Amino acid sequence: MALRREPTARQLRLAAELRRLRDAAGLTAREAATLLGVSPVQISHIESGLAGVSESRLRSLAAHYACTDRQLVEALVAMATDRTRGWWEEFRGLLPTPFLDLAELEHHATFLREAQFLYVPGPLQTEDYARAVYAYRVPELPEHEVELRVRHRMRRKVILERPTPTPYEAVVHEAALRIMVSDRATSRAQLARVLELSEAEHVTVRVVPFDLEGFAGAGSAMTYVGGALPKLDTVVRDGPHGAAFIDSEAQLGAFRTLFHKVEDVSLDPKRSRDLIHRLAKEL
Repeated sequence: MALRREPTARQLRLAAELRRLRDAAGLTAREAATLLGVSPVQISHIESGLAGVSESRLRSLAAHYACTDRQLVEALVAMATDRTRGWWEEFRGLLPTPFLDLAELEHHATFLREAQFLYVPGPLQTEDYARAVYAYRVPELPEHEVELRVRHRMRRKVILERPTPTPYEAVVHEAALRIMVSDRATSRAQLARVLELSEAEHVTVRVVPFDLEGFAGAGSAMTYVGGALPKLDTVVRDGPHGAAFIDSEAQLGAFRTLFHKVEDVSLDPKRSRDLIHRLAKEL
């Protein structure tokens, strides 16, 4: 079977989890290959995401690694056998890979929690707001590149609009709601969109107000993506070269704590909506 040229983030995550299981078992790649009856190169390809792994082979690996966590094994089997070709595939070759990886991650999420302090969270953005954000970057993108990114961002809303929507919670700083990335009309429409979505049962919006004392968490922007199991959760953070995906257990625990710390000092959903209504009236 031909090797993958560019594994997706989901394929790389499966590979990383299999490598962690082998490490926990105290086995080398060569020892694992001997137990499975394959070459060490094949184990290397599997653990780097360059090659897939069948259900039977994955279960054999889990048995050789003495993994007794049945839920984890079933979740990994689901990842290994998934053949979903989602809407994001139409952007392959047109947008950088992290755009596609984020969409696939959100598609499979069991829940999403987002903390943003300078921008309205992506899934809540209007088309004009998103266009203004992408058009402002330096160096400037060609118009067709901006439009591709806007189209992609609008398609991401499917997670909130599909028949079985993904539970979504956003904690947004008042600064993000006040900053006018475009004109007043765009800001009013954006606030109206946030209010509209916040009324949905599966969407929770909380605001961190400007007058909150002792808040030093503005550097904790993140998207926390729920996996089939807590150990398969992922944190997405913006980096200098695109989105960074974080999945080590220690860091996941730290980001869970950080999100709840920000959530605990935010306004409850009703008071948050009241504040957003006031901000809209000011415009």
